[in-house]
Amino acid sequence: METHIRSTKPDLAHTPTIADWANQNRQKLVFAVSALLVLILVVVGSVLIYNTRSASAQQQFDAAMRTYESPVASPGQPLPPGTKSFSSDAEKAKQANSEFSVVADKYGMTSAGRNAKYMAGVTAAESGQTATAEKTLKEVASGWNGDTSSLANLALAHLYRQSGRDADAIAIYKHLSEKPTTVVPAGLAQMQLADLYEAENKPAEAKKIYAQLKDKDAKSAAGEMAAQKLSGAPVQ
Repeated sequence: METHIRSTKPDLAHTPTIADWANQNRQKLVFAVSALLVLILVVVGSVLIYNTRSASAQQQFDAAMRTYESPVASPGQPLPPGTKSFSSDAEKAKQANSEFSVVADKYGMTSAGRNAKYMAGVTAAESGQTATAEKTLKEVASGWNGDTSSLANLALAHLYRQSGRDADAIAIYKHLSEKPTTVVPAGLAQMQLADLYEAENKPAEAKKIYAQLKDKDAKSAAGEMAAQKLSGAPVQ
């Protein structure tokens, strides 16, 4: 009896291929590829727009800084050709504040925009707009960027000292001492706090801070200044 063994070799002619799968799912593939292309275009476009806005924000911030750094000159005082000048520091601060505020409002999501808002708070204080300065600096101080936040807090403490709100200033200096940043190290905040205590005629409190800085941070600028304060030598 003849036995027929059925071949187990696959029938390649009827085996589904990638091409077959692609043909069956052509519409899905088109949608998937289209969605991916759209996503790529959105991401690339967003990056380009952000970079363009960042560059524009930086240019306008630099222009505002040039205004802020302009000289105060009396009428008739000789200045280099094309030099912008102002008759008083308050006038200069007011103009710079206007320029910084525009950058902050228009480009608030950029680095230059955040810096502009901080400078808007500083110049508001310098031009006598105390309430506006406090509001602006508080907003910057509550932001996520540690450096601009600490700078705003330092400026806010200075504003409080000028306004006779020493208790509020002390609270900020202590906060900055406990949470230092690169731009506002603990030593700087502690030296400011000690200076405030001296102004309040509390030399014992000030000396306590100077002694701590001298012992724990002797090689830093704050430590050296603290040592000079304790010795009675003029601070360099």
